[in-house]
Amino acid sequence: MAKNLAGKIVLITGASSGIGRSTAFEFARTSPSSLKLILTARRVDRLHDIAYQIREEVGNDVRVCIQQLDVSNPDEVEALIAGLPEEFRDVDILVNNAGFMSGFEQAPDIPQDVIRDVWATNVTGTINMTQAVLKVFKKRPNGGRGDVIMLGSIAGREAYAGGSIYCSSKAAVRAFTDALRKELINTRIRIMSVDPGQVLTEFNNIRYRFDQEQANKVYAGCDPLSPDDVAEVIVFAAGRRDNVVVADTLMFPSHQASATHIYRTL
Repeated sequence: MAKNLAGKIVLITGASSGIGRSTAFEFARTSPSSLKLILTARRVDRLHDIAYQIREEVGNDVRVCIQQLDVSNPDEVEALIAGLPEEFRDVDILVNNAGFMSGFEQAPDIPQDVIRDVWATNVTGTINMTQAVLKVFKKRPNGGRGDVIMLGSIAGREAYAGGSIYCSSKAAVRAFTDALRKELINTRIRIMSVDPGQVLTEFNNIRYRFDQEQANKVYAGCDPLSPDDVAEVIVFAAGRRDNVVVADTLMFPSHQASATHIYRTL
């Protein structure tokens, strides 16, 4: 994997915490001598901390570029590549990790701002990021070359009560991913997705609007996946030789068999 990733430029959205943060570390640990990382998020102070921690752990041979980015803002996405230092513009791998959800209201009581923000981040943001990076990929010979890795969810495969907006946003990303893979079949551009079940991240606290008691109930009696577990699969997919496409990965903790089929030890 270190050999396959050597010299690659990796762009990760939502890299300030959770799976995005873990993915940055996993790439750096896997190919610590000749990798370039572009870490993007809204909370740029956290990105600087992550860059420092990566240098402390693996040394200075992994170059890190920090960019503040809100993927829900199309203007920021459009300007991203041109605004990078020249040595980071020739992106090889895009990890579409940024995602958002707030609340668990059901129709007809879903707030308009939740509908707007979830779709602007999870769907429009993902599509715009992909389009921006595909322009780089397609400049390469033989139709283009590069990797797009979508961070999906079991929610995109199986809807559940209280998740209509989030589930539908992830289902939209899944449809976009499947169509894109077919559209790019005559290139060397790999379109891959990783769909986790339960993962313990800040995302759960944000969804429950920092009501810690409610957030804790989601994982009561469970041992969820960690962000590191998911990051390992993302980097594994990116680290295959060019002819291997790990197209679609569904991963659960051992107590989970579907979005709603969960065994709890209480």
